[in-house]
Amino acid sequence: MKVEVKRLDGLKRELKFEVPREQVTKAMDEIYTEIGKHAKIKGFRPGKMPRHILVNSHGKLAQEETIKKLIPEAYHQGIEENSLNPVDLPEISDVDLKEGILTFTATLDIRPEIKIENYKGIKIKPQNNKVTDEEINKTLEFFKKGQGEKEIVVDDAFAKSMGFPSLQELKDALTRQLQVDKDRKNRAEIENQIVEELLKNAKLITPQSLVKRQLAYRTQETLKRFQNHGLSAEEFKKKEEEIRKELEPVVERDVKVYLILEEIAKLEKIELKENEHLAGKVIELLLKEAKWEESK
Repeated sequence: MKVEVKRLDGLKRELKFEVPREQVTKAMDEIYTEIGKHAKIKGFRPGKMPRHILVNSHGKLAQEETIKKLIPEAYHQGIEENSLNPVDLPEISDVDLKEGILTFTATLDIRPEIKIENYKGIKIKPQNNKVTDEEINKTLEFFKKGQGEKEIVVDDAFAKSMGFPSLQELKDALTRQLQVDKDRKNRAEIENQIVEELLKNAKLITPQSLVKRQLAYRTQETLKRFQNHGLSAEEFKKKEEEIRKELEPVVERDVKVYLILEEIAKLEKIELKENEHLAGKVIELLLKEAKWEESK
């Protein structure tokens, strides 16, 4: 098998394959054998019909199945022989099976070289996450306005109207809920500090094939939420372009962050158990290794 590798840019490679006649013939013989086991042609028992009958009746199918079989085999052999490490599935084009020789082109992004320094001991500045009386009172005022009467007094009777035995128990419940919300926001902020520091300390080229695939997926997911608004085809297309433009820098950042976290996982030999996620596992390690400053 011949494979010609061409560098298109920093990460993108173009591989031109030529699968020899002998390999194609062997694969096609196997395909025809399988087809012959199940083909039903009047006058012949399954598995007993001559090859030329199968060629006439199932030649197109045999050719399609041969191509389906050979392309993945040739592709994996080609990237292994050329020591390429693809970051995503390839784009296959120019497929041609002529005179018993299969040719096709595979375009792919290889995994970028990632240089990441100082990912341990990142400085974290947590915010004070204690729920204040002022926050509780603001929430009570919000509930009070929801009742629609300005003269309402926030007392035990008011608490009972909200389904609580007393005002104190209402305040305790609010404190717990506000604490959960505040802890969640603070956790997100702390993780963001970690991520920003990683992006600052890492050097890599972002594989555009990953960005393209993720961007297409997220754009379609966002558009699904607009489908019930009766948008015209023109409005839908315009909205799609707007969403894509807004999402592109976000997606590119997310892809870059994931590759950095993946590299740290490799450096730290992190192994994932069932239902564990790589990003969460690496962030957990970085938080343990971080330098925590005093809360404000």
